[in-house]
Amino acid sequence: MGYRLSKIYTRTGDDGSTGLADGSRIAKNAQRVDAMGTVDELNCQIGVLIEYLDNEPELAELLRKIQHHLFDLGGEFAIPGSHVIGEGHIDWLESTLDQWNEDLPPLENFILPGGRRDAAHCHLARAICRRGERVVVALGHEDSINESSRRYLNRLSDLLFVIARVLARRDGGEEVLWSPTPPAGKN
Repeated sequence: MGYRLSKIYTRTGDDGSTGLADGSRIAKNAQRVDAMGTVDELNCQIGVLIEYLDNEPELAELLRKIQHHLFDLGGEFAIPGSHVIGEGHIDWLESTLDQWNEDLPPLENFILPGGRRDAAHCHLARAICRRGERVVVALGHEDSINESSRRYLNRLSDLLFVIARVLARRDGGEEVLWSPTPPAGKN
């Protein structure tokens, strides 16, 4: 970081624009800003999740590493054309995902978000991550993006799903299985 903010408000965004890290200004509702904001929201939600993991230091450490990746990813969106997230990040996510998924039983039904408070927060992070992926796909239709960043979000949402399953099943807990509602009039 080249400088420190000593004054938080600048009034430069009062016109509906925001500055990117390369010095350019774009509309606050631009797809690129939406991508940065959604990744920031995901990072915040993961921070909330970590606060529920007092007895899970290994998971907390894993999620803190992901928070650093997400901060890098937000920076990548703030500097058009930059590439910070790479294949090594995706490989790490895949091997981490395989490790956490190894002891879980195969899925035989859809799972509802919940089971425990930490699992519910993890499902919320997963949903935000999926939205982030959709925003990045849309950004890629209007501007050039690092394809590894999009794939990173895809794998991360899978990992968050697996972590939510692990958390729901901890200490004898259970996942909440979806039970389809019969069509109207067919009780």
